[in-house]
Amino acid sequence: QWDRDYIFLITEYCAGGDLSRFIRTRRILPEKVTKIFLQQLASALKFLYERNISHLDLKPQNILLCSLDRPHLKLADFGFAQHMTCQDEAQSLRGSPLYMAPEMVCSKHYDARVDLWSVGVILYEALFGRAPFASRSFSELEEKIRSSQSIELPTRPRVSLECRDLLQRLLVRDPDQRISFPDFFNHSFVDLEHMPCAESLQKAAAFVVEAVEKDGAGEHSAALTLYCRALEYFIPALHYETDVRRKEVIRSKVCQYVSRAEELKVLVSSNNKSLLQQGISSRELLKEMSQDKPRLFAALDVASAAVVKDEEGMAADALDLYQQSLGELILMLSAEPAGRRRELLHAEVSVID
Repeated sequence: QWDRDYIFLITEYCAGGDLSRFIRTRRILPEKVTKIFLQQLASALKFLYERNISHLDLKPQNILLCSLDRPHLKLADFGFAQHMTCQDEAQSLRGSPLYMAPEMVCSKHYDARVDLWSVGVILYEALFGRAPFASRSFSELEEKIRSSQSIELPTRPRVSLECRDLLQRLLVRDPDQRISFPDFFNHSFVDLEHMPCAESLQKAAAFVVEAVEKDGAGEHSAALTLYCRALEYFIPALHYETDVRRKEVIRSKVCQYVSRAEELKVLVSSNNKSLLQQGISSRELLKEMSQDKPRLFAALDVASAAVVKDEEGMAADALDLYQQSLGELILMLSAEPAGRRRELLHAEVSVID
């Protein structure tokens, strides 16, 4: 906006700070949280890619969080951005060295694919608590950038095979061997198809309609597959929904369809028994069903923290957290009435014990 004397820039206020501070205060992020953030970043990059725009300065400091309660990423600081494709080349040095693709320093010729390297560095830092080229001095940093040595991933904390595959394909020094933008957007770990969004519930409902029809017709194997595909959208729908009452309705439906899917598992061949596990983990479902039980939800968070400590090799800290969580969960289990949540809670206690 403007008047006779001034031009006014009105920008969105992001109360959650930037991703750099978010990572720093937590040291590392769980893979599940990192994946949600990556989906949001990938969605923004896809919007830019379809318009042949490159950011050229991707780093955690330029990624803002709209809030800390329900953090949603906002890509910011387009000061270096320019209209560029994977065929267009640039020569001027721009960006932050720690997140800069090697070709920007080594060859001084680069294209839009430098943003993919930066995504890999951000993903690495979120999962492992530091950037792959973290250094004590600029000369040490430059040496690492100019090196031909492949990027090695830490063994702890453990990450899924899909996550590791994506990291290894993003952090390739040769841009011609690096993952392409289309392959990045379609990668199974990025999984933009199941990103929480306004359409998640609609997609879940469509699969449920088909599942109920197949179930009624006695086509149990097909029904199981469809119920599981519906659950893959119901969980993102739960994350996206902000209205408490609507969220509870969705959660109730999820419990109902999980129960039916487990009944169907008994009826179909063993080849299909792993399908439910692909859609939703029991701990994730239990946490979603425990939103109205703050004490239970907190105990599950402690259990998740214990897993992270265990993966980091901090056995003593992990044991302490496991014991805290187990004590609380056993108390919760003794007071929990019969039902699906009690079954999941019993399974969680058995795993920890």
